[in-house]
Amino acid sequence: MTDTQWAAISPYLDLKRKRKVKLRSVMDALLYMFRAGCQWRNVPASFPKWRAVNYYFECWKKDGTLVQMNDQLNKLDRIQSDRFATPSLMCVDSQSVKLTPMIYADRGIDNNKKVNGRKRQLLVDTGGRIWRVIVHAANRHDGPGGSPLLDDLSTFDIRLEKILGDDAYMGVFAKKAHEKGLVFERASRPESVKGFVPVAKRWVVERTIAWTNFFRRVVMFANFFLC
Repeated sequence: MTDTQWAAISPYLDLKRKRKVKLRSVMDALLYMFRAGCQWRNVPASFPKWRAVNYYFECWKKDGTLVQMNDQLNKLDRIQSDRFATPSLMCVDSQSVKLTPMIYADRGIDNNKKVNGRKRQLLVDTGGRIWRVIVHAANRHDGPGGSPLLDDLSTFDIRLEKILGDDAYMGVFAKKAHEKGLVFERASRPESVKGFVPVAKRWVVERTIAWTNFFRRVVMFANFFLC
């Protein structure tokens, strides 16, 4: 983790309390584990003990600290790219991921993709930054399954106006977006074009999904991984 990244997220952590472990070392351990895909018990000895790392991860996940830190990193990266801190346009898409036979929880069969496992849905801006992620069984439809992505949009203030997605999001998801004052637009290639053509703006979310294949675990810290 760079000094700039740590400076951006440290205000969300209680650094005044005396601890046996350094929270920055805990963050480094989490980043290593999610990048390598190792189990908790296999966190290298150069980091704090895995039980301490797991404890802070569970606490930060439950109280929303992880989401707050990720949002702050996204804002920082957008400002450094000469953009407004929050996006006005976002894209949504999903990817079904195969699971090993030993994993039984939260799995299902995506008949469209012929994948037995889980489905991860990403809400990203036009720069590919991940703002929201939800993971569920692969047999759940994109629209209803992705609707929770819209539950907490307070981070985006009033700038967010439109969300792009494919036909799978035209029902429940599009209705919920409309209820929140957003415009949902089905992004598709022009009918006059034949063959594969990247859809304007929406191709970014597909690129982001491809990037996540380099990581064994899906978490919210997009800027740590995708910079």
